[in-house]
This record gives sequence, structure tokens and C-alpha cells, in this order.
Amino acid sequence: MAEADTLGRKAARIDFDTFPQIKLCHRSTPIEAMPRMSEFLGGPRLFIKRDDCTGLATGGNKTRKLEFLVGEAVRENADMLVTQGAVQSNHVRQTAAAAAKVGMKCHVLLERRVPDRDVSYEATGNVLLDTLFGATHEFRPAGLDMNAEAVAVSDALRAEGHKPYFIPGGGSNPTGALGYANCAQEIADHTKETGQSFDWLVMGTGSTGTQAGLVAGFHAIGHDLPVMGVSVRQPREKQMNAVHALTQKTLEKLGAEGIPLSKILVDDGYVGEGYGIPAESTLEAIHITARQEGILLDPVYSAKGMAGLIGMVRSGFFKPTDNVLFLHTGGATALFAYQDQLLASLK
Repeated sequence: MAEADTLGRKAARIDFDTFPQIKLCHRSTPIEAMPRMSEFLGGPRLFIKRDDCTGLATGGNKTRKLEFLVGEAVRENADMLVTQGAVQSNHVRQTAAAAAKVGMKCHVLLERRVPDRDVSYEATGNVLLDTLFGATHEFRPAGLDMNAEAVAVSDALRAEGHKPYFIPGGGSNPTGALGYANCAQEIADHTKETGQSFDWLVMGTGSTGTQAGLVAGFHAIGHDLPVMGVSVRQPREKQMNAVHALTQKTLEKLGAEGIPLSKILVDDGYVGEGYGIPAESTLEAIHITARQEGILLDPVYSAKGMAGLIGMVRSGFFKPTDNVLFLHTGGATALFAYQDQLLASLK
């Protein structure tokens, strides 16, 4: 029998078995308290959802998406995954590993999106791991429509006799977003099983699939948990519209009714100079989280998300009695590509 949620609606479950998928992910990922962070910041009770522990290729949020994306690729008898991302893309790293795990080839396009990096930036961190997993790659200058570039490359590979399956940047389409609708169900199940509820979920938001999947999932099952996305790249209004558009498409895929734009929450105050460029608040978040909780954040996504959480605590955004859950999206392997900045920020 369905149970009522906090709004009095009948809670539901999503039957994810109706969608093709392949097991890649360690689930359920832990939810851990962060008591030293809470005390250090003098704020509400803080918790962390450890999606850096999803297992594939050192873990990260893209693995949940890839379970559904690669499942669809297998159903279509693809022999190659094609995707795109910035040079130090966590998504590309996990896609390369997923391809290796299921015996497919992987070809990736890497955008030189972050300016003024030295030559090692294109050889260390995630790029090194891409290569170890057997992916082939080519670079593109900043500013292109990278999904269109990757589709064109997929068409050329198909003409050569391959059977490529194209995955958009970040795995962010309705199929990929199912991975985080599933995560929403997992969080709701945790609350039901343990009695531990949360007042807010905070996360870094970029290519939109993770936030859209969570919002769609919580809405579809009737679980009332607001999701605050801390933008890592785009202005608030643009990010909100992008997240909303994918949320609507994901809800349609789930057979659920849509939601208004007002349900999409975004804070763009921690972007700094742009994508992949750590702000002072980004570097501070890395150091605080490492030294208070022994947890590594990455300088592109998760640390900007944590910087937003820290800033909200300091500004009094949350009530002292709130339970605030932070979604760790992984990516610590990119730290090595930012070594100079990280060490300089310690001085």
C-alpha cells in the first residue's frame, strides 16, 4: 500500500526495470554525517551522499546515468560509445571505463574549455585514466557545439562500419537522468528505512542531468525534498531553464505530470571566473572538507557545490535545526591537474 508523503499525496515507486540498463554501479551509496563540518561552520546538521563511491573508475555521479545509457546501447547492438566533455571530464572517464567493462570501444571529443592551462593539463588526471581505459580521443577548441561535433563524428564512424551509440555531454538526456530519478528513490527509501529525513539537498549542477533526475524522481514518487543546485558554469536563469527542460522530458519518460519552473532551485554565486576555473571559495571548500572530514572534492564540480553549501550556512540560509544533505558527485582524480593552484592556496 502506498504511504502518504509530507504533502499528503500518495507516495509511489518507479519501476526502473521497464528501462534497459546494465549494472555498473555500487548501490546504495552511503549517507554519512559530517559532524566536524557542522561544528566548524556552526550551522545545521550536515550529511553527505557518497556518490563518489559508485565504484566504476574511482566512482562519480555519471555511473548511475551510464547504467541506463549503456543499457540502451547494448539493446541497440552498439559496438562503440561516443561522447564529449571538457578536457578533465569526469563523465568521459566513467564512459571510457563503462565501455571497457562491457567490451565496447570508446571515442571521445575533449573541449579545451578551460583557458591558460599548461601542457600537463591534457595528460594527467582524468585524461590519463581515459587512456588507460582504452579510449581514443581528439581535441576541439572552446566554444563549439560539442554535442553536434560528437554527432558528426558518430555519423562518420557509422559510415566506416562501426555501430556507435552517442552519449551527450554529462550523460544528460532523459535516459541518463533516469539514474538520478533512481537515486531519488534510494534517498526516499533511506528515509523510510532509517527514519532519517532531510530538509534540503545541495549539489553542484552543470550539464543538468543529475539535478533534473533528482527533481523528476522526487516529484514522481511524491517525496518532498527541495534540491538546490549550485551552478558550476551558467548564470542562474539559464541554468534553471536548462534543468527545467530536462526535468520535464524526464517526467514524461516516467509517465508523470510536469512541474513549474519555480520548482527548480539554482544558486549561481560560486561559479567564479567560469567552468573549470576554481574560485577562492572552491579552493577553500576543498581544504575545509579534506581537513574536517577526510573527504576529497574535485575543483570543477563538487567543490563549487560545497562552496555553495558553506556560503549558505554562513549566510543563515538554513535553519539551525535543518538536516542538509550534500550530494558528492566524485571527480577527485581531477585534483592532480590543479596541483599548482591547490598548493599555492595553502600558503
